[in-house]
Amino acid sequence: MMKYTLYIFIVLGLISCKGKEKQDEVKETRTSGTLRILVDESVSPIVKEQINIFGLDYPEAKFDVTIKPEEKIIPAFLNDSVRVIVMPRLLTKAEEKYYTQRGIRINSTRFAVDGIALITNKDNIDSTITVKEVIDILQGKASGKKLVFDNAYSSTFQYLKQLANISQFPAQGVYSKNSSAEVIKLIAEDKTFIGILGVDWISDKNTKLAEYLSKIKTLAVKNLKGKVGDDKFYQPTQDNLINGVYPFLRNVNIIDCEGRDGLGTGFATWLRSQRGQLIVLKSGLGPHKLMPRQINLTKE
Repeated sequence: MMKYTLYIFIVLGLISCKGKEKQDEVKETRTSGTLRILVDESVSPIVKEQINIFGLDYPEAKFDVTIKPEEKIIPAFLNDSVRVIVMPRLLTKAEEKYYTQRGIRINSTRFAVDGIALITNKDNIDSTITVKEVIDILQGKASGKKLVFDNAYSSTFQYLKQLANISQFPAQGVYSKNSSAEVIKLIAEDKTFIGILGVDWISDKNTKLAEYLSKIKTLAVKNLKGKVGDDKFYQPTQDNLINGVYPFLRNVNIIDCEGRDGLGTGFATWLRSQRGQLIVLKSGLGPHKLMPRQINLTKE
């Protein structure tokens, strides 16, 4: 009799555990479940802020985030390991084929306008630079100036590599670190370099790097002749990003290839909602769409 009683308890225990597991599982919807997402390091500050606020609004939404340079996360996206990615460009035609040939729809959503900032030590005499000068350095033409990128595999280098029409770093004048934070720290300590990184990294909201940010300044940039922004030197301010006059502009996109209506779709929609766009506006980047401001008129 004891043996049967023990067996019944074990069976009931297993059923109870399985029932609890099912209860613990959160059904995936547009505002719940777990989303695996790849994020380009150069735009990670704004994405982390968006995820934090989204999580406060929707506690049942969880994010498994991988932050790495663009060329390090693209392979994971194309081999179907993770189907949602945030980066400051769209997929190329060749990259799109990885999904279209399997009949999977690609949903690309721009939610912010970013810029590539050029920074230097606060004590440096220079406060401006031209796009022509940057291209000359990237093409290996001696100028006495040295550029340092956030990473050799980053989206910032890919952007300027295409602009300068080069395939790799020149033998001299161009260097790289392992992250945007390392670039900021280097520039704060060395007057001989010009750092290149995403605009959001130099925001005054970046309290972890406040000590170093106080020792750097942002260079104003003048575009190539015949291009927008060729009339004078422009800082990567929010107004200049929105108006499109800062030379080094790029869009921040969330690309969802999950092939279903789930948390990826919900997060992408939320990024372009009034709440998501307000976060972009407060970050100093350019929002996808300017939100209308309400003005309350009162009688005196």
